[in-house]
Amino acid sequence: MAINQILVFILAAYFIGSIPFGFLTGKLVKGIDIRESGSRNIGATNVFRVVGKPWGISVFILDALKGYFAVHLVTILGEPAGFSLIKLFLGIAVILGHTFPVWLRFRGGKGVATSLGVFMALALKPTLITFGVWIAVFIISHIISISSLVAALVFPIVLCLTDRHIENFAWLFGTSLLLAGFIFYTHRANITRLIKGEEKRLF
Repeated sequence: MAINQILVFILAAYFIGSIPFGFLTGKLVKGIDIRESGSRNIGATNVFRVVGKPWGISVFILDALKGYFAVHLVTILGEPAGFSLIKLFLGIAVILGHTFPVWLRFRGGKGVATSLGVFMALALKPTLITFGVWIAVFIISHIISISSLVAALVFPIVLCLTDRHIENFAWLFGTSLLLAGFIFYTHRANITRLIKGEEKRLF
């Protein structure tokens, strides 16, 4: 694939990621700017609290789907199934689009749901295992941020245990480490609240 084609797909992935489903849901369902309510974040958790449970779940699914779809953009040009560096770059682009959407002055979501969709496409087995850990931690704590932070730490470990034999594993593993750091960065306010004992349970 020519470099200009790759750049076009990376740009397309960014713009797919930048579709602000949480913001649009707040506007269309309640006529509000979700950035001015609750935690002021456009992610699924804030939509869940402010707009309603079904809408929060819907935003979570849509944010995950845009990550999954963006990674598979290159199949249009015959890119084979499975992991590839091009798909990895598209995954990074869609996560950045979600977190820093041009339409909202680069203030977007925290990247968890979109990352889930991306890695469902890139590394299904370790992602499903990690999502199971996310669910287990949430059932115990009822706190989304704890579940997300634990999952971010667990994913690179699970990846090593399940997928270290694949080609270009070093790229995938390195990205998983960067993603863990990125998730901790986007959750820095949550971490502060957790330390102070002020982080709210979802229900």
